[in-house]
Amino acid sequence: MKIDAYIKQPIIKEYDTYLRLERSLSDNTRSAYLEDLAKLLGYLEGTNIDIQKVRREQLEDFLIDLSDVGITPRSRARIISGIKSFYQFLLMTDKREDDPTELLEMPQIGKHLPEVLSIEEIDALESKIDLSQPQGHRNKAIIEVLYSCGLRVSEMLNLKISDIFFDEQFITVVGKGNKQRLVPISQSAIKYINFWLEDRDKLNIKKGCEDFVFLNHRGGQLSRIMVFNIIKDLAAKAEINKTISPHTLRHSFATHLLEGGANLRDIQEMLGHKSILTTEIYTHIGQNHLREAIEKFHPFNKKG
Repeated sequence: MKIDAYIKQPIIKEYDTYLRLERSLSDNTRSAYLEDLAKLLGYLEGTNIDIQKVRREQLEDFLIDLSDVGITPRSRARIISGIKSFYQFLLMTDKREDDPTELLEMPQIGKHLPEVLSIEEIDALESKIDLSQPQGHRNKAIIEVLYSCGLRVSEMLNLKISDIFFDEQFITVVGKGNKQRLVPISQSAIKYINFWLEDRDKLNIKKGCEDFVFLNHRGGQLSRIMVFNIIKDLAAKAEINKTISPHTLRHSFATHLLEGGANLRDIQEMLGHKSILTTEIYTHIGQNHLREAIEKFHPFNKKG
């Protein structure tokens, strides 16, 4: 998306003037900053999210989307820098009281494809969940839902009991732009959701959270950072030496489906991707895994 489509917006015109007059940037540098901002503006179209009121979590989802479509870490780092400049401008001109980019992590340069877990690693992850603990069944259900349905973490956090069709083994997912899609859910995921719902009934559930599936021990809605910490802790216990997050399970879901022979269009629909180009990243991941398997296990590569 080109900045020309947005330059007439008052806040963008003001930012452009700031770059030109206050920071005295060259035309090329100023254009690069604005084009980076245009990518975020394009992402936010149709979401009813004002760019001036964006939260860090929404910026993280935007960066994940950039990764999904194959934008290199180096390019993503540049885009983050451009976006940081905009929010620092808002902060400096008292249009915001906080900087949502402050805690954004810069991507590791040189890493081009999303990390994926093997089936054995996912089993190892789940084996480290202590089901005797109060939140054990919840954590097991979280892993099962993320992996068996390929949900974004935000979609999982907003999943409601009324969204689950237990007998039909489908869930209704509300994705980006409030678009709904139907996604199959595994029997195993349903099993552990039911176990968790029994434990959940013992909580003092806060008002407004009655229909959300996943809650914290205080009866409130589970946060994104809590899910990150749960998975990070399990990965450490399972001695998985990969940098993983809840989104890794979504990548693994898609990659394993593709490797198993699923149609790319079907995967696109289940993931809720607008464009097939986004989904095609998984063909590259699959090829990469195949190459690694050949190098590791083919007898000719064992000679020598």
